[in-house]
Amino acid sequence: MGQDLKGLDLQTGLFTLRQIRAATNNFDVSNKVGEGGFGSVYKGLLSDGNQLLLVYEYMENNSLARALFGSEECQLKLDWTTRHKICVGIARGLAYLHEESRLKIVHRDIKATNVLLDKYLNPKISDFGLAKLDEEDNTHISTRIAGTYFGVVTLEIVSGRSNTSHRPKEEPFNLLDWAHLLKEEGNLIKLVDPRLGSDYNKEEVMVVIHVALLCTNVSSAARPTMSSVVSMLEGNIIVPDLVSDMSLLHDEMKAKELQKYYQINEEINMSESSRRTMSTDGPWTATSSSAADLYPINPESGLLENRF
Repeated sequence: MGQDLKGLDLQTGLFTLRQIRAATNNFDVSNKVGEGGFGSVYKGLLSDGNQLLLVYEYMENNSLARALFGSEECQLKLDWTTRHKICVGIARGLAYLHEESRLKIVHRDIKATNVLLDKYLNPKISDFGLAKLDEEDNTHISTRIAGTYFGVVTLEIVSGRSNTSHRPKEEPFNLLDWAHLLKEEGNLIKLVDPRLGSDYNKEEVMVVIHVALLCTNVSSAARPTMSSVVSMLEGNIIVPDLVSDMSLLHDEMKAKELQKYYQINEEINMSESSRRTMSTDGPWTATSSSAADLYPINPESGLLENRF
């Protein structure tokens, strides 16, 4: 990692493991600040300064955004099992922040660039620059809003498409609009990333899509808590019926334009997919600057062999 960072103008220093061990007294339990869904955090004292630093584990596989819709050479082959694991992992992290942490924290900027992937493609929520501690009487409202962002990210994971970045600037459509239209047509399965082919659990996919749409419901009262989301994704409770937002579909012309736009993009994606051979022998192993922009994928990672 040190070699990777030397070429970047970060204006930061590099610390060896020996220095970090010395600063934390060999990760003494008395210096442990906390532990949760994102790992352990320790207090460290440097001998030559008074700046406060937090040291986190190195995220070998960069960001979810880069893995899903980065440049072709940066994308990772994420099979359905891995995508489902990532969805559940993000939900667990948010549930911890919203409901299990002593201090209730609302992230307020959940998006694919702020979800980092470790060596084993476990998701880690990052970039808490917009996060805030929530007052007890307001927590139920703001956490439901955070759940909305989770729903959008989940649709991106299922479809392999960014919610907005691949649409023409003149078009007011996004991935969520497309999902609602497909739901009314009874054809939600068309949301699935064509790069997956037919290698996915259809029942599991439909549960994930319905949970995502439930999280993005126009009524905040109808959105589930993140602990409920985890239970639904893991199959422990039934996903309640969803009443779709019909406002988009009431405009027949807009709906037809939306359908045409995504049909064209679907054909393009299918064409690109036909040029790529997807391996099924093993698991498919990017506001403010994201850590994804600072840390390139470790060249020694075996997952590089599984790119498209």
